[in-house]
Amino acid sequence: MANHKSAIKRIRANAAKRLRNRYQAKTTRNAIKKLRSSTSKVEAAPLLNTVISMLDRLAKKNVIHKNKASNNKSKLTKFVNGLQ
Repeated sequence: MANHKSAIKRIRANAAKRLRNRYQAKTTRNAIKKLRSSTSKVEAAPLLNTVISMLDRLAKKNVIHKNKASNNKSKLTKFVNGLQ
C-alpha cells in the first residue's frame, strides 16, 4: 500500500482514468461492430463519421495508438465505400 499522500491520490486518479478509458474504448468497439453490420451506404455514412471522431478522440488521449486509429479509419472507410 502507498505511504505518501500524493501516491494515494495518484492511485485514485489512475483508477478513475482507467474506468473512463475502458468505457470509451468499449463504446467505440461497439460502434465499429454496429457499422460493420450495416448493409446500406445510407445508414453507414453517418455512423462512419461518429466512429471516426471516436477513434480520433481515443488516439488523442493515447487510449489507442494513433496508427491503430488510422488503420481502423482506413478499413472502415473502404468498407463503407464498397457498400451499395
